[in-house]
Amino acid sequence: MDGPRQILVYGYGNPGRQDDGLGSALINRLESWAKKEGIGGIDFDSNYQLNIEDAEIISRYDVVIFVDASTENIPDFILTPVSGEKDVSFTTHAASPGYIVKLCGELFDKFPEVHLFHIKGYEWEFKEGLSPEAELNLTKSLEFIKGFLTKACGR
Repeated sequence: MDGPRQILVYGYGNPGRQDDGLGSALINRLESWAKKEGIGGIDFDSNYQLNIEDAEIISRYDVVIFVDASTENIPDFILTPVSGEKDVSFTTHAASPGYIVKLCGELFDKFPEVHLFHIKGYEWEFKEGLSPEAELNLTKSLEFIKGFLTKACGR
């Protein structure tokens, strides 16, 4: 490996649907942390959903962490690996992380290390702002992901 690893943390979800905005909220906090600590080599981005064009974006990175709110029965947060061989779905409205990874490999012959960071959400109404429970999960998950990113960028 030549030089430091290039890392992308990409949150997605709709901040106008309460806890669905957890991905964007984490990105905002991580950007502030990285700037304050002078941590380079990590890029941050967010969007309402993943799109097929994101395959080209992730092809530029060594490590990619997608961040999304979860409706599943999970702990407060969980980090799972993503490959292009599972969770491969696409609709006209959204693409799964697995589908983006699959396209990245097929179209660009690039195979970054990809993870999905799920943060448990509770409320999904058309309303801005996180529920108190999701806010607590966001705070807990922030400390975990800071540690992961610090190790990933070799600090």
